[in-house]
Amino acid sequence: MRRDRHKAVPPEPREHGTSSADDPLPPSPGGVLWSLSGDVRALLMLPAALTLQVAHPAVGAGVDEHSVFRTDPWGRGERSLRSLQLWVYGGDGAAAEGRRLRRLHRTIRGTDTRGRAYHALTPANYAWVHATGFPVYRHAARYLIRPMTPAQERALYAEWLQVGRILGIHDRDMPQTIEEFRPYWETMLAGEIEATTVVRELVDVGRPVPAPDRGPWPLRLILRALWPVLLPPLARFRRFVTIGLMPPDARAAIGLPWTDAQERRLRRFCAVVRAVVPVLPERLRYLPRARAARAAYATAGGRRNG
Repeated sequence: MRRDRHKAVPPEPREHGTSSADDPLPPSPGGVLWSLSGDVRALLMLPAALTLQVAHPAVGAGVDEHSVFRTDPWGRGERSLRSLQLWVYGGDGAAAEGRRLRRLHRTIRGTDTRGRAYHALTPANYAWVHATGFPVYRHAARYLIRPMTPAQERALYAEWLQVGRILGIHDRDMPQTIEEFRPYWETMLAGEIEATTVVRELVDVGRPVPAPDRGPWPLRLILRALWPVLLPPLARFRRFVTIGLMPPDARAAIGLPWTDAQERRLRRFCAVVRAVVPVLPERLRYLPRARAARAAYATAGGRRNG
């Protein structure tokens, strides 16, 4: 990667989110990412990716100081998932969502745990948040879906680069091939990421989390009443899939413990998931935005993938 990835934040075009013929397009329908990111199994992959993102000192400090993940975890999660789905299935709205995110992060700045000034949109920081998706998707798919072929891995990487462009990241700030990604990844693991405060909180089974405040009110009332009983096993499960579905080299670099017994449990759990999810009806197997996009694609004469 070139040295200019550390330069100051570039100015933002089109303040009001208007579309342009020059806007980057989302990944093509029927591709690897099109199938992967809308599958309900992707929900199990997201905690590992999010935890890996905040292992970067600057990203962790930004989330620690500016995010509402402690006070509004369910709303924060819902907004993050909506945004991610727009990157892939948003059509003309994908680039507008990328611009919205950059505007949102424009004021996020401070000092990280190593005493360095940071800005959320500094290319090295913003590119890391994006970069974590590819290795987590690739690794977790081996457990939850099936191992990818080399051709599928290359297709996924090319599609993930397209997502980066939607987010406003320049090609010069992203490794352009898998071969270029490997040394970048190894350098980040060896010298940059760490068990930040936010990482420790996200894998802490004792962290207080309020009861869900989304969904039908009768369900919310039931969950609120049962939350003291439900939260401990849910917290343990979240820690389990967060650490287990994180690439082993990243897990080791952060210092997250993982045993052979846990690995066997993970493989058994994922075997059940692999058997059950493919036989679910479409409305249960795919997230709503993905399901709508797949239906529209099929109606237009495309072939559904997955």
